[in-house]
Amino acid sequence: MSPTSETAHGGRRLVIVESPAKAKTIKGYLGPGYVVEASVGHIRDLPSGAAEVPEKYTGEVRRLGVDVDHDFQPIYVVNADKKAQVRKLKELLAESDELFLATDEDREGEAIAWHLQEVLKPKVPVHRMVFHEITKDAIQEAVRNPRELNKRMVDAQETRRILDRLYGYEVSPVLWKKVMRGLSAGRVQSVATRLVVERERERIAFRSAEYWDLTGTFSTGRAGDPSDPSSLVARLATVDGKRVAQGRDFGADGQLKTQNVLHLDEANARALAAALADTRFAVRSVESKPYRRSPYAPFRTTTLQQEASRKLGFGAKATMQVAQKLYENGFITYMRTDSTVLSDTAVAAARAQVTQLYGADYLPDQPRVYAGKVKNAQEAHEAIRPSGDRFRTPAETGLTGDQFKLYELIWKRTVASQMKDATGNSVTVKIGGTAADGRDAEFSASGKTITFHGFMKAYVEGADDPNAELDDRERRLPQVAEGDALAAEEITADGHATKPPARYTEASLVKELEEREIGRPSTYASIIGTILDRGYVFKKGTALVPSFLSFAVVNLLEKHFGRLVDYDFTARMEDDLDRIARGEAQAVPWLKRFYFGEGGPEGSGAADAGNGDGDHLGGLKELVTDLGAIDAREISSFPVGNDIVLRVGRYGPYVERGEKDQEGHQRADVPDDLAPDELTVAHAEELLAKPSGDFELGVDPVSGNQIVAKDGRYGPYVTEILPEDTPKTGKNAVKPRTASLFKSMSLDTVTLEDALRLMSLPRVVGTDAEGVEITAQNGRYGPYLKKGTDSRSLTDEEQLFTITLEEALAIYAQPKQRGRAAAKPPLKELGTDPVSERPVVVKDGRFGPYVTDGETNATLRTGDSVETITPERGYELLAEKRAKGPAKKAAKKAPAKKAPAKKTAAKKTTAAKKTTTAAAKKTAAKKTTTAKKAAAAKPE
Repeated sequence: MSPTSETAHGGRRLVIVESPAKAKTIKGYLGPGYVVEASVGHIRDLPSGAAEVPEKYTGEVRRLGVDVDHDFQPIYVVNADKKAQVRKLKELLAESDELFLATDEDREGEAIAWHLQEVLKPKVPVHRMVFHEITKDAIQEAVRNPRELNKRMVDAQETRRILDRLYGYEVSPVLWKKVMRGLSAGRVQSVATRLVVERERERIAFRSAEYWDLTGTFSTGRAGDPSDPSSLVARLATVDGKRVAQGRDFGADGQLKTQNVLHLDEANARALAAALADTRFAVRSVESKPYRRSPYAPFRTTTLQQEASRKLGFGAKATMQVAQKLYENGFITYMRTDSTVLSDTAVAAARAQVTQLYGADYLPDQPRVYAGKVKNAQEAHEAIRPSGDRFRTPAETGLTGDQFKLYELIWKRTVASQMKDATGNSVTVKIGGTAADGRDAEFSASGKTITFHGFMKAYVEGADDPNAELDDRERRLPQVAEGDALAAEEITADGHATKPPARYTEASLVKELEEREIGRPSTYASIIGTILDRGYVFKKGTALVPSFLSFAVVNLLEKHFGRLVDYDFTARMEDDLDRIARGEAQAVPWLKRFYFGEGGPEGSGAADAGNGDGDHLGGLKELVTDLGAIDAREISSFPVGNDIVLRVGRYGPYVERGEKDQEGHQRADVPDDLAPDELTVAHAEELLAKPSGDFELGVDPVSGNQIVAKDGRYGPYVTEILPEDTPKTGKNAVKPRTASLFKSMSLDTVTLEDALRLMSLPRVVGTDAEGVEITAQNGRYGPYLKKGTDSRSLTDEEQLFTITLEEALAIYAQPKQRGRAAAKPPLKELGTDPVSERPVVVKDGRFGPYVTDGETNATLRTGDSVETITPERGYELLAEKRAKGPAKKAAKKAPAKKAPAKKTAAKKTTAAKKTTTAAAKKTAAKKTTTAKKAAAAKPE
């Protein structure tokens, strides 16, 4: 009997989905007889630490959470924050007649469904319910047609999870020992970081080159109109038949790479322009070709992330957050997909909308079918499209803000995918003439006219290069024929400089990873989030900039774990995981080969990737065992020039010249937000000119000590340099006076007078009626008054020096504020968050500026600033903070229960304590007397 037919008989059915938002939407479509509850993501996983591993497991199993010696058996534990939810699900299941596991239909969702079944141990019929859109028809259809759990998909996800655990837990400790504590390595994360670092290396190696060409403006002599311009602009193409060098002829290093081209310098270009001043020009050829452009395929995960970045400025994680919201509320189909396939229903809906909105002339005779281009794509999914069998136009959705923007993007792309091609003509005109010095010069101009816009009426794809010409851009040329005479109105010499390779943006990094077949679309957003969170990469605008720390990490991995960050190896490993998912390979033998270096599946190339000669290579375990060969100082050191070396230390990057204990040694910290390609020799020399970031301010006229300003780990401060013979320890030790700079001050502008005033704090303001002293002090959170244990904030730093006793007493006469002080106005307003739908602002906090929507706070990162932060960047920071969840508090250990002692034992213990105490006092007294005598005999 089917589940639906039983519904009529009054049974109760429990439906478990992943998110509460989805549960709420689906509940409305199922009605009475169904209880819909969320698992809230994964309910169990590999343990995050040894403390979570059951006591029966010992040794490596406790550390890894995987029993590598017994077929890589994973140890699963219910997440601490999910135990209450699991109890609730068990209670609901106990009252139910059937269980529907309605988690997402990808590998991750299938695994969650399997874990639910394993933990809940249902004694009622279990059905796997799948759907790719949350509409009434789709949900009811899914209930009527459930399937069994796909164990092959579960095995594939489990193999990936085990592989990533082994990779991370074995390689990360190497980074802790050799680079810095708290770092992490990952199968795709480390490769993504390497890509960003390699691009920066190209920028560092880049040397700009200059090249010149000519631009000519030529007139037909006819009066022009929009359909037939009277002039055209052409660029010099050849001189005496030799092609003139253009930007494409220069390599990533900035230098000329193409042979047999004419590389014009400024002098030659200007001389040629002068020689062509009175030249008669004529059209040498006109080449016209039909122009045709087909529409773009519907969105899949990566193309959606790329376009949202280009057109809306969304980061990958923010895009997925907004898309998740749209999916859960029934506006779009599932947003994690490799597929560009549309269902027959969706094709019919799109074609109907084309006719309705643009007319029958824009509808092709046959529906368009898009073949999947992604290797090993999960084709069971559809492309990302508006949900339902009739697409709602953006105006009909009632959406606002970023949800409206992203829905509109998806809707336009889907409708455009079922429209006719754009057609027109492209024309190339060659114009030639002989210069006064006898050289033959030929100019070239290209034009494009679109006679039928087709799909471009609905949608035109963006480009990663802001200077790139989009598909719908027209360039009209005059109607000319071969032999027509043209007059040169102006010929100018134009200079150009080669530019370094552009840094990756989130969109272009996602594109690069996909083209290299590294990782999977569903993971790219989290991978980019991870490398940002770990400090391997930071953002400047939309560009991803690697930190110096990432240079050290990649350097170590390349030199000692080259296979693990080899692009081909990583791609082949992805292929092997897909082979396991398809049942073409077995997980355990493959994992043995990867980890131990033996027993891999037949035909698997993953374990040998990067070797080149086919010889046997050791497994991961062997690679991480011999750490003696890794020189921590060497892998974290990078030559800058002029004997200056950049080093990545425990507390950040610094530049150094000479050895620490040698004469002439120099060292200076490097700002964390300095891009590696900006650390030139000249910049390094500037940093070293002020060792350790010291600014000498002058001499204190009272003490005679030198006063300096420094940039410390906790911010800028001023201090005095005590004489070398000043005792630094013991009862006569003298500590230097030190004071933090006010927020209104900077190292560049602070003066000796400012420093002396700062170091005069705390200032005694006076005493109250009871003789309690009141002082004015500058603290971590700003200026304040202190009277005993009673502190009161001051509104202005200058009050520290000017406030009188009378004013201080007046402040203390007021009741102390128990809540927060009056809120400061925000530094910047960013708009409405697409997820929480609350206004987002930038505020100034204890630890610097942060973004908040009133519920979630996220500190600005390196490379962000109040002035330059965009709304999209603010939403992205909040999305990443939400994804992490609330900070976990350390669990308090319950005090051990002691067995009640017998009275006799208690008496004995008390007597023993008294004896021990008396003996201890006697011994301590003897030690004190001896110490005093020794101190008296010691010379001052």
